[in-house]
Amino acid sequence: MATKIQDGGQLEALRSKLQPPRMYKVVLLNDDYTPMEFVIDVLQRFFSLDTEQATRIMLKVHNEGRGTCGIFPRDIAATKVEQVAAHARQHQHPLACIMEEN
Repeated sequence: MATKIQDGGQLEALRSKLQPPRMYKVVLLNDDYTPMEFVIDVLQRFFSLDTEQATRIMLKVHNEGRGTCGIFPRDIAATKVEQVAAHARQHQHPLACIMEEN
């Protein structure tokens, strides 16, 4: 908590600096080649989802073309996108993962 400052302008400047970080959605995109089981594994491995949650998101990706895996601060979202991309490449799947400002 900031200490009391006599000048109201300085106190307001301190408050404006304490904004919460911008959040970003991590989104999986559908393709015609990545197996559904692999997508479920990715969701469980990198987003700590249980089987039911992972299956629900996988079906959303499959049926609607995209599905949100989670919402994170920018650095965490970027790390998760890279982890998913590296894992997919390692297993020779074209699974695409992107981040969008929430």
